[in-house]
Amino acid sequence: MTSIKRRRFLQQGSAMAALGTSGAWLANLAAVKQASAQSAGGDYKALVCIFLNGGNDSHNTVIPVDATSWRCYSATRDPAVMATVSGATAPDNLSSIALDQSTLLGISHRNAQGLNTGRSFALHPQLKRIQKLYAGGSAAIVANIGPLIQPTTKVDMLDHSWPMPKKLGSHNDQASIWQSLGVEGTTVGWGGLIMDQLKSRNVNQAFSSVGVSMPGVWLSGKTVVPYLLGTAGFQPMGGSSGQIWGSSTVYAAVRTAASTSTRQDVIASDFVKVASRTLSNEATLSQSLPSSSQAPWGTPGTNAATDPLLQYIEPDTGLSRLNPLAQQLQVIACMIAARNSSGIGAGRQVFMVSLGGFDTHSDQLRQHARQLAKLDHAIDYFQNCLAQMPGGDVRKQVTTFTASDFGRALVNNGDGCDHGWGGHHFVIGGSVNGGDVYGKYPSFMAFDGNGNFFSDELLAGGVLLPGLSVDQLVYTLGKWMGVSEADLVGATPGSGIAPNIGNFDASTRDIGFMV
Repeated sequence: MTSIKRRRFLQQGSAMAALGTSGAWLANLAAVKQASAQSAGGDYKALVCIFLNGGNDSHNTVIPVDATSWRCYSATRDPAVMATVSGATAPDNLSSIALDQSTLLGISHRNAQGLNTGRSFALHPQLKRIQKLYAGGSAAIVANIGPLIQPTTKVDMLDHSWPMPKKLGSHNDQASIWQSLGVEGTTVGWGGLIMDQLKSRNVNQAFSSVGVSMPGVWLSGKTVVPYLLGTAGFQPMGGSSGQIWGSSTVYAAVRTAASTSTRQDVIASDFVKVASRTLSNEATLSQSLPSSSQAPWGTPGTNAATDPLLQYIEPDTGLSRLNPLAQQLQVIACMIAARNSSGIGAGRQVFMVSLGGFDTHSDQLRQHARQLAKLDHAIDYFQNCLAQMPGGDVRKQVTTFTASDFGRALVNNGDGCDHGWGGHHFVIGGSVNGGDVYGKYPSFMAFDGNGNFFSDELLAGGVLLPGLSVDQLVYTLGKWMGVSEADLVGATPGSGIAPNIGNFDASTRDIGFMV
């Protein structure tokens, strides 16, 4: 390889800096492989991952309200009740993080799998819209899911040779495992691996995997590279002004220079490929991507700050605020609307958005209510967009699901709760067999007052030992997208998109929530 002298390289880098390249554009530097033009086919399916950064407290998201469970829940989360139960004195430095039962949103469940007989459940009071989607059959709850190498019990955990997920309780590692089945540093995610197998259904493979703002590794495949957008849509290379130093001529000349090279070395060649690809995709989106202020995802004559569709009500203040999650989903809605344009031609896509603020070690009740209010509003907003999509309702073709670093402990730590393991998540869409709880909801039963529970699913502190694995989620959603059994399972142990799925009985691999 011919080297570029350091000074020349820095000079070229400085020249490109004048373009004002955005973070989203820089993230696309990894994408140097040109897309091959192939037919997208007549059908369309997409997955949308909503990642709840910080570790969502599932215990206050989906709450058990049958008598035995409620007694355990309320006593563990309310120090005054715990003191009454245990005969101790309630610590002065603890406050209740138990929800008021009278405010909870009751839900029924069909118990189709027969795993939750005699159980009753409710949702957090801020999840009114999700409650409605659940009651209407287009939302389901996946109970107590988390990373597992193979089915694991409390007894199994006493055997120190038992295969266990790495670095439990670590934010970065557990977020990575949820997205990629590997710890921090893993470079490919299962969303991207799904699209590695399905990208041939897309005319322009550059838009197979799309994230908004700075999503995680879930979107990255071995060959598929995420295309990143901002909340305002795509950022033109060089900015949106169309000028450099006040000149549109200089702007055009620099853009041309960025995709032209007289050098033959590898770095220059790759840089030209990246720049050319970026300019090509920019041209495609400028022609295909509809305006964010267009109905149904936007209100004409408004912007993000003033559009009522993007505002949620902050529960503790009653004030109307811009919902950053809805704003991200607005961009996804625009991309889905553009799926049939000649420059995109998408048959399969994966999308990822995220919402932070779920690391609720303190100020639990207020902070968690705010975050769930955003989630509730954004999911309902997005479903309304899909229902009114130009060309027809696409809710059956788009499946949205939540994920998070981990669940949280049941035991109260003061005015919050600490890191956990398993958690409960939502799956939403017209192809979801909704109105039910999938997987066994953990048994809430007797405890000793010191954080130890006589339950098969509650570890010390009320941390949930998962009953379902992330691999089973991958398998279930991958099958719905059209990935083959061979690619999901792999020819040899650990080689499939769901690397641990071979450790689970074939009858349990599909969780069952997709029609």
